[in-house]
Amino acid sequence: MHEINKLILGDNLEILRSMDSETIDLIYLDPPFFSNRNYEVIWGDKGEVRSFEDRWSGGIDHYIAWLKERVIEMHRMLKPTGSIFLHCDWHADSYIRVEILDKIFGMNNYRNQILWVRSNPKSHASKIFPNTTDSIFWYTKTDKFIFNKVYGEHDSSYVDKAYKYEDEKGCYRLLPLLNPNDNRPNLTYEFLGVNRVWRWTRERMEQAYKDGLVVQLKPGAVPQYKLYLEDSKGKTVTNFWNDIKPLSSKEEIGYPTQKPQELMNRIIVCASNEGDVVMDPFVGGGTTITVAEKLNRQWIGIDQSVQAVKVTEMRLQNQMDLFSTPFMVQLHKYDYDTLRYKDAFAFESWIVQQYGGTSNNKQRGDLGMDGKTKDNTPIQVKRSDGIGRNVVDNFMSAVQRYDKALYEKNKAEHKPIGYIIAFSFGKGAIQEVARLKNQEDVIIQLVSVEEIIPIAKKPKLTVTIADKGKDSKQLRDIEFTATGQSDNVIEFYAWDFSYKDNKFNPQILIDKHGIQNYKFKAGMHNVAVKTVDSEGLESIEIIKLKVNGEVEISN
Repeated sequence: MHEINKLILGDNLEILRSMDSETIDLIYLDPPFFSNRNYEVIWGDKGEVRSFEDRWSGGIDHYIAWLKERVIEMHRMLKPTGSIFLHCDWHADSYIRVEILDKIFGMNNYRNQILWVRSNPKSHASKIFPNTTDSIFWYTKTDKFIFNKVYGEHDSSYVDKAYKYEDEKGCYRLLPLLNPNDNRPNLTYEFLGVNRVWRWTRERMEQAYKDGLVVQLKPGAVPQYKLYLEDSKGKTVTNFWNDIKPLSSKEEIGYPTQKPQELMNRIIVCASNEGDVVMDPFVGGGTTITVAEKLNRQWIGIDQSVQAVKVTEMRLQNQMDLFSTPFMVQLHKYDYDTLRYKDAFAFESWIVQQYGGTSNNKQRGDLGMDGKTKDNTPIQVKRSDGIGRNVVDNFMSAVQRYDKALYEKNKAEHKPIGYIIAFSFGKGAIQEVARLKNQEDVIIQLVSVEEIIPIAKKPKLTVTIADKGKDSKQLRDIEFTATGQSDNVIEFYAWDFSYKDNKFNPQILIDKHGIQNYKFKAGMHNVAVKTVDSEGLESIEIIKLKVNGEVEISN
């Protein structure tokens, strides 16, 4: 089983091929739309540009082939009760349905073509009917699938017209109690002087009448049932979704094709249950993942763009609380400082798993062994540099006490009797391992962290400020200039102008230039800025400002 609650940077085809079959409950994908341009770039980082250039060079046939091989893997990964929702526009929707979805999922597993009204007409001068809808194709793996019916909000005009009655309990409408099937002898009886075939049994009818839920407007009239407005689940949702509110300014993150959270909420609620696994292989602005987390689903997100992954990470961190589930971010390279100084037990468990072993959940009584390989050979992890000979000596003794029979077996077969993982090893440790092998025929494998996962240095970050004076409201206008330096390309900056409690809650998520102006009241203020490079590594700088007659930076 693959790891869940994980953001992965990389080509989704390679990543999908490495994942287990029938483990995902719901897949939503919003792949880049096909258009007449050679390619469209949204984030603009090198991973995305390279991917787009590869994608469009052969026209529509190339695009369909590119998307089809990915959907084949998604079909394999879906559980038998799973669903896929594929979001596209008019440029290629017919090709996608006929050449990809019908062929992979089968025409019998087509459920809906949902039309989402994404915008109002942009121009009244158009010579054609403006395209204002996207298509979302819903297919299932089999004919047994999850579907939780969802409801929309009633229109106010409908409520005024339909719920025209009122009593002490509130507004209500009247619904018929007659059964459309007139051949139901067990439901045929006289009630309030009217003989009909009813929807309910006599017992239920009489109880509802006692409860004041069945009324007869006049003698001889057919009784009707009261449905109170507060008991109504809402308007029936069809495949025409024109009731999704557009992005609010509070929700916008600066991503041009960002989808409303309400749209993703409807899809996730209708086709999955709490605890199910939701996957988005084209993360983009991260809305699918952040909504899945809010709805108590497990999730996996993949994107070629480092900016997509890092923006989604920040959005997730922004909404986390004490009850949130921890999540992982898999980049091409890992920051040395973050690994070197993170929680020791968490690092030991993680690096053992990265090495292909099984971590030891016990923290005591394990003789210092932090995990084992598939053949049970012990692994010890040292979250340090320059490991010395004493570590090797102690490990040698502990291995024999840990499992004497296994130690003797591995020694006799000239296999490693154990593995030590560390950031680096000193001369003494290296020499002792060589002596043990040459003189005692004992093999201890020294493994550096960088042999397991690629390591890089995070970018450096400096921030300067310039006081622009007071505005008409006596607010102090300050200009911040952030400068990141990295062996890689600096991709973007993010800003939090009210940083507190060591929680980065950015008001500006995507800043390509590192220059921001912000107005402050008099008092103390904490400002935090992050920079992210093309490997996804980041640095943060915190500026403490005292704003009064002058602007001071305090330590």
